[in-house]
Amino acid sequence: MAIDYVIDYKCYPKQELTTEGIIERIKGRARAEAVVKLFRDNGDNRPVSEIGFELERTTASGESETKVVMVQNLIDQAEELLPYHHYCEGCPANNVGQPFGCIGQVEYPISGKAELWLLNQLPLPVETLPWMLLRQGLQEFKAAGEAVGSMRAEGQPFFQEKGTLVRQLGEYIVNTNQLFEMLFLLGHIKPSYGATLLMFFNVIRRNMDADEIMNLAPSPEDVTERYPMQLKSEPDDEASIRQFKQFLRALYLAWALNVRLLLDV
Repeated sequence: MAIDYVIDYKCYPKQELTTEGIIERIKGRARAEAVVKLFRDNGDNRPVSEIGFELERTTASGESETKVVMVQNLIDQAEELLPYHHYCEGCPANNVGQPFGCIGQVEYPISGKAELWLLNQLPLPVETLPWMLLRQGLQEFKAAGEAVGSMRAEGQPFFQEKGTLVRQLGEYIVNTNQLFEMLFLLGHIKPSYGATLLMFFNVIRRNMDADEIMNLAPSPEDVTERYPMQLKSEPDDEASIRQFKQFLRALYLAWALNVRLLLDV
């Protein structure tokens, strides 16, 4: 289980296979590899062509159905991506420098360290304008994080921390449920909102006056020169922090290209 995101940059592979088709093939390959590993770990050395597993899904009518999926079929479908790999070389939406690098995931469970890292990126009251915008935004869309609370219940796979982490920012308290809602539960991220998030989470500089902040979207032509990405990877980043940084880099690229970042939470 994971949060899936895609930089909505139009390209030839997406025109030919559709975004959904590409994601389905990538996920199918990952599922096939996981199933084969499970079989091998349990001493089953049958040829891949003979390995299948049951997949339960909900139909359009709301009914549940189970079908047998053959691993070889998933592998064959994933192989259809190979002729398109070269289109990803040098693509401005390629976030991780590999085929279909415009697509990424933040895997569950999200670690407490990553939630704390997100809190620590937020603007302080001395950064007056960004801090006021953060406070106003949380108040306007009433991001109290209620939708996230149930995701922390015992037995749920979404968060390692079952309690909510908080940070005092002046007279205002921000919690990690609010941050999750702000990032992932408001629908696909348009460039205008993406620019604000990039400022909140310190991906771009925050020393701007009000007019400059209001003109962050659409992104200016010299965006990478005026607003270089400040986010840096560290060798000791744990998995969730590394994935959040990749997500925020994808958000930066989407903003620079003036396209949405599509979400599937």
